[in-house]
Amino acid sequence: MNRARSSHDDHARFAGLVLPHLGDAYALARWIIGSRTDAEDVVQDACLRAFRAIGGLVDGGARPWLLTIVRNTAYTWLRNNRPSAVLAVEDLEAVETAQAILGHSEGEAPETTVIAEVETAQLEAAIAALQTPYRETIVLRDIQGLSYHEIGEVTGVPIGTVMSRLARARGKLIASMTKNEARPH
Repeated sequence: MNRARSSHDDHARFAGLVLPHLGDAYALARWIIGSRTDAEDVVQDACLRAFRAIGGLVDGGARPWLLTIVRNTAYTWLRNNRPSAVLAVEDLEAVETAQAILGHSEGEAPETTVIAEVETAQLEAAIAALQTPYRETIVLRDIQGLSYHEIGEVTGVPIGTVMSRLARARGKLIASMTKNEARPH
């Protein structure tokens, strides 16, 4: 009886805390994996993992918790299915981190305004072309709206690195989009 009650509670917690964030989970998986059907598989696997661990989830942190599971599941999937797609990236230099901390606050940066004005298809292609650490950081911040702290939790890197990656990702997007605009259509 106690086990049945616990199972019912787990189902209710999962439905209330995890299911509302499935759209964000799928979007992150799609950006990391690059394939809709494979992203669906990754999210399904991540949901199974999340359900098994739902008892340890503290209320209020479901979104970053789920996205961390999705991210880890996606990278495991990539390692198993596309070993050459996962590249080790060293931490960014301290100078870049310091510049990011001094140069950007949590508010909207001028780069964000420029990025928001370009066509969706071009922007998606430019984001997809970014190296994985930059792509996931910009997706988590500018598409899913996570705070720097939450992105640090999801990706397992310090806030300074999050800020640096975001600044570099935005710079690369602007350079890419500017280069595309300069081409004759």
